[in-house]
Amino acid sequence: MTYTHRPVLLAEAVTSVLGYSDNCEQQSQKKIIIDGTFGRGGHSRAILKQINQASQLVAFDKDPQAIAEAHTITDSRFQIIHESFASMADHIEAESVDGVLLDLGISSPQIDDPSRGFSFRKDGPQGMRMDTTRGQSAAEWLAVAEQKEIARVIKDYGEERFALQIAKAIVTRREQGESLTRTGELASLVASVVRTREAGQDPATRTFQAIRIYINQELADLEGGLKAALTCLKPGGLLAVISFHSLEDRIVKQFMQGLSHVSVPRGLPLTEEQMPKPIAELVGRIKPSDEEVKENPRARSAILRVMRKVKSQLGVVA
Repeated sequence: MTYTHRPVLLAEAVTSVLGYSDNCEQQSQKKIIIDGTFGRGGHSRAILKQINQASQLVAFDKDPQAIAEAHTITDSRFQIIHESFASMADHIEAESVDGVLLDLGISSPQIDDPSRGFSFRKDGPQGMRMDTTRGQSAAEWLAVAEQKEIARVIKDYGEERFALQIAKAIVTRREQGESLTRTGELASLVASVVRTREAGQDPATRTFQAIRIYINQELADLEGGLKAALTCLKPGGLLAVISFHSLEDRIVKQFMQGLSHVSVPRGLPLTEEQMPKPIAELVGRIKPSDEEVKENPRARSAILRVMRKVKSQLGVVA
């Protein structure tokens, strides 16, 4: 079965990372762009349509299915790397990049394909790995993790107030020798413990989010990827990040705000020219239109944040 993905904030993200809109004179400029989350290539294909023949687009993704899709692009300006975007600084020269785009979260094909194990709505093997070639699956982790660790993960990454009760139920089920290797089994178990939930939200939503984030080390990758993006960007380069839940957005917001401010002791006798300059400046914050949310409900929680690097870090001692 073929699963499709509709990119969120497509036009806004491409314009933000390139610094110009379609049919603009700036298309004549040579650019190096990074798409840190290729997915099914919606953003990458749109970027390739708007950069000139001298430009380059380098994409990253952990998912082998995404890599297979990327190999269908025969454009000589395009390169795909089967790694997390957190490793981009290992592959790209420092301060050589004009724009970095990160579209966080999971793609529709990952959710819609039951064999991937991401969805609590469709029964399948409990995998949840974005990169199926390495690492521990959700089922493997739940089979050995201690109750305290399970509770911490569900609370910290899912912001689930019933985390302890869910963890106890998982361990009890395990000790009774009953299977917990399929998504349907986990979803039913969580539903039996979580008695109240926000209107319209499945009881398993937060637990599945938490386990997915933990298994794929998404927040650690995000923190590393933001730092790597800053290293790769040249002064004037743009970083555009689309997040889908508060944990991601908080990290992105604090990172960008931290770079856009400089702390100077009060009363320090400095002229305006002597004042230290921030590393970056905030460009904007964009949310999907009502029309986009209506057409694609998965866009409803998306936030696009954009910053511009304004100062070189080369030669700076950490």
